[in-house]
Amino acid sequence: MALYERKQLGTLLERLDETPRTLIFVAGPRQVGKTTLIEQAKKALDRELLLVRVDQPDPRPLQPFTELLGTTSAATPVAVPREPDTTWLVDVWQRARSLADLSEEGCVLALDEIQKIPRWSEAVKGLWDADRYERRRLHVILSGSSPLLMQRGLTESLAGRFEMIGLKHWSFAEMSQAFGLTVSEYVYFGGYPGALAYVDDHVRWHDYIFRALVEPNIERDILAMQRVDKPALLKQLFEVGATSSGQILSYTKMLGQLQDAGNTTTLARYLDLLERVGLLAGLRNYTGGIYRRRASSPKLNVLNTGLMSAFSGYTFEQAQADRTFWGRLVESAVGAHLWNTATGPSRLWYWRQDGSEVDFVLQRGPRLVAFEVKSHKDQADRRGLTEFRERFHPVQAVVVGGDGMALEEFLSVPADDWFKT
Repeated sequence: MALYERKQLGTLLERLDETPRTLIFVAGPRQVGKTTLIEQAKKALDRELLLVRVDQPDPRPLQPFTELLGTTSAATPVAVPREPDTTWLVDVWQRARSLADLSEEGCVLALDEIQKIPRWSEAVKGLWDADRYERRRLHVILSGSSPLLMQRGLTESLAGRFEMIGLKHWSFAEMSQAFGLTVSEYVYFGGYPGALAYVDDHVRWHDYIFRALVEPNIERDILAMQRVDKPALLKQLFEVGATSSGQILSYTKMLGQLQDAGNTTTLARYLDLLERVGLLAGLRNYTGGIYRRRASSPKLNVLNTGLMSAFSGYTFEQAQADRTFWGRLVESAVGAHLWNTATGPSRLWYWRQDGSEVDFVLQRGPRLVAFEVKSHKDQADRRGLTEFRERFHPVQAVVVGGDGMALEEFLSVPADDWFKT
């Protein structure tokens, strides 16, 4: 069975068909398919793609360079030392240069998990600039599973030298087409393809979410890469966020639920870190004034509903039986969908003022789209949408679920499409 091809594969192949102008940065949270995307590109190309996984050390000595030349893509091994450094990186890059110089089509060098190399960004900058001076036909793809460290290296040393291809959590349309998930299954299990092997065993599925996704995201992507003075507080904050997804909580109220002492400034920073690794977002209240947006209590929303389900302890059947929990899970699925499928300059907010509320507000420039989620058919109150329309005049006001747009249909429409009408 052929692997499902996400739409970003087409974008990547288009970039590789152009004259090299910028580094290509494949970005996204863990377990969204970054390495798979590069492997699919390798199979689709008619020229050499040298794929090097920096996080897979090989005790064997490096293959002599003279033996490397003339081999095919499928037989291009590059041994990775136990502690790769910039000297090793330069050697690998030089191999790719030689392959590019020997071929009319050029060559592609893909460095996966490049953040494992200390001071990688400075080395890449010098190598890339030299290739641009020589007008060498060498495309370079960078990817890594530590987004905070990758972003720091890119912005500090490689500003203006890279183009990003973003991968976010899998949408319902993708999970449905690739794996046959129903909309209810997607709402509960979320967009983690790797976890699907365990959906029939709740204990193993729960363990996979925590050990393969949550723990690496927090321990390796945040605590190992950023200064976090209160790691226990950050972990507790994520647990509160995952269990309270779909709710508006003030920082003061959150502090009351946490055992480790902290302050609101610390919580805001930690919430930002959780957002940047693709775990949890804190949406701001839309008011039209920047100062008030920053001062508002955040609405917590997991960026993959599998996280909320795992922290709940509910099985799939138990979650559906709890009307209140399922309603918050559906609302979180709507928020995660809007967050993950929005591209470019789009922003996502909620709105609450004077007793009126709208679940989500999608903004692109001056244009707004308002969304109200109704998880049950007997929910018909639309006063919040009516009030919002009178105050802010959105281009569309959408009811999801209830007597409005079916959830399955809504989750099949990318966020950007709401601005096309």
